[in-house]
Amino acid sequence: MRLVDTHTHLDFPSFDSDRASLLAHAQARGVERAVVLGVYQANWQRVWGLALEDARLYAALGLHPVYLADHRPEHLRALHHWLERLAGHPKLCALGEFGLDYYVKDLDRDAQQALFEAQLALAAEFDLPVLLHVRHAHAATIATLKRYKLARRGIIHAFAGSYEEAREYIKLGFYLGLGGAPTWPQALRLHKVLPRLPLEHVVLETDSPDMAPAMYPGMRNSPVHLPEICQALAGLMAVDPAELARVSTQNAEALFGW
Repeated sequence: MRLVDTHTHLDFPSFDSDRASLLAHAQARGVERAVVLGVYQANWQRVWGLALEDARLYAALGLHPVYLADHRPEHLRALHHWLERLAGHPKLCALGEFGLDYYVKDLDRDAQQALFEAQLALAAEFDLPVLLHVRHAHAATIATLKRYKLARRGIIHAFAGSYEEAREYIKLGFYLGLGGAPTWPQALRLHKVLPRLPLEHVVLETDSPDMAPAMYPGMRNSPVHLPEICQALAGLMAVDPAELARVSTQNAEALFGW
């Protein structure tokens, strides 16, 4: 079984003590590659350094909406500079994590939208796929993506929407990132949506160290858990785990140009 973890935060300090051994364990279990996402200007260099140091890791850089208060106009200019400097580098696989978050009530929606659109414009300029954070904001995200129509599309990270929302993203050519959340018994809506999703639009992720699956409650999540997540999702989708692994890996490789 070959797997790709399309969404991790392996740069977080909680991995500093065992990152190398963890990646070796994950690789032994079939997780061949993992994407590490930047979320604010101060962690881009760390993310990029990890990608350069380890053949299994790839970088994406972005400005996450949850850190809206930390972002400055010069950070957007800095992101443009990073993308310009790294254009064509095989270790830079996407722009992200960015998007819209309407769940956190004190995040200014107009400011989020402006930052979202500015980064979509950067993705178009540098021909990069996007890794999108979308929480309680599917309608606004879909409407915006219809206006931008990116050439390389991207992934809706930790998809937890309705089937109708999934269908809209699929029409736009996006992949839906599935991880630990649907494995929990209380994720009843997702349990109904998952069997209706075409495998050709699904990729797998962990969101390490967050979003631990039901079989590892309260534990630090990591790419090591991706095989169990794949198996649990395959059960919910009524497909063979090997087939889900094969198609989702193929999807990730196609999106990132690997």
